[in-house]
Amino acid sequence: MSYKMLIVDDEPANLRLLERLFSRGYECLTASSGPEAIRLLEQHDVAILLTDQRMPGMTGIELLRHTSRSRPHMVRILLTGYTDVEVLEEAINSGLVYMYVTKPWDNEALKLKVSRACDHYESNKKSSSLVMANDRLLLRLREIKLRVVTSLGEMLQVRDEYAYSHAVRVRGYAGEVAQRMGLTEVDIEELSAAAMLHNLGELDQKGRSRSLSSRDAPMMFAKAQAETEARLLTAIPELANVSEVVRFQDENFDGSGSPTGLAAEQIPLLSRILRVAVEYDLMIQPKPPAASMRHEEVMRFLSQRSGKQFDPQIIEIMSQLSHSDPPNDSPGSAESAAPFDENTIVEAAYLRT
Repeated sequence: MSYKMLIVDDEPANLRLLERLFSRGYECLTASSGPEAIRLLEQHDVAILLTDQRMPGMTGIELLRHTSRSRPHMVRILLTGYTDVEVLEEAINSGLVYMYVTKPWDNEALKLKVSRACDHYESNKKSSSLVMANDRLLLRLREIKLRVVTSLGEMLQVRDEYAYSHAVRVRGYAGEVAQRMGLTEVDIEELSAAAMLHNLGELDQKGRSRSLSSRDAPMMFAKAQAETEARLLTAIPELANVSEVVRFQDENFDGSGSPTGLAAEQIPLLSRILRVAVEYDLMIQPKPPAASMRHEEVMRFLSQRSGKQFDPQIIEIMSQLSHSDPPNDSPGSAESAAPFDENTIVEAAYLRT
């Protein structure tokens, strides 16, 4: 296989010498300056760039830096006739230079180094191909996840309009908190999916909880619901991480929650955010006939349980968000709901009704 090699040097004698040295094994291009080399690189897929460092107008390192993005696979070799340790060290550490060769060079040694550079070029291409294939796969997985979440959300909407609306609002609250905490785009996507799917197992478990005593029902229901939701989501490989977020959403910050009794930092951060967002919405806009609460009332209620049920940091961020009261004609508006009773709200939030 014949590789294209670009030789750059402002001295014509060096250009001719290097071209003769490599012309038998490579397709050689020559340039006497950095700008001329850039023009050639725009037209040719060059495998090896061999450039002198000391050139007028644009040094060899400046040329390498200028072309590193447009030709990431290209292997760059620097010829230098003087000692500039700091410049060379910076170029090597930044990945601009594959190797450097001092002048005067040994022809056979230089040919061997260029041959090794070709092997490195092939390795670069293979690695790049793998990265591109992996990126395409990740994009495909994200598309599949989006479709699955959308389909499950539509199923939830058909089954229970309030549960669907609740999930949409929870997604908004959780997303605001996540952005203020500086979470990554991937984390926010996982949290968004978890918010939309966090109550998928709710209706199935309601029927089962009726046979339990009023004392045992809340804890047993919460544990069974979490496990049901987790099983639903783990059945879909693309939602494995979302499943973990959903599974631990009922853990309490002090370790008294379910299903496993995790505490504080042991609880996944996304689960802690989801927990607060869920409880907040259940009080701001609950399912009738429960009473709705104002933002200040909800935050006062949640703050009393900060460090017990909820992560104090998330409660603090949530308190800074500005939320208006539900519209007067909404199902959970203060005018249409029963008078506020704290025990009722606690039970409502715990049972997710």
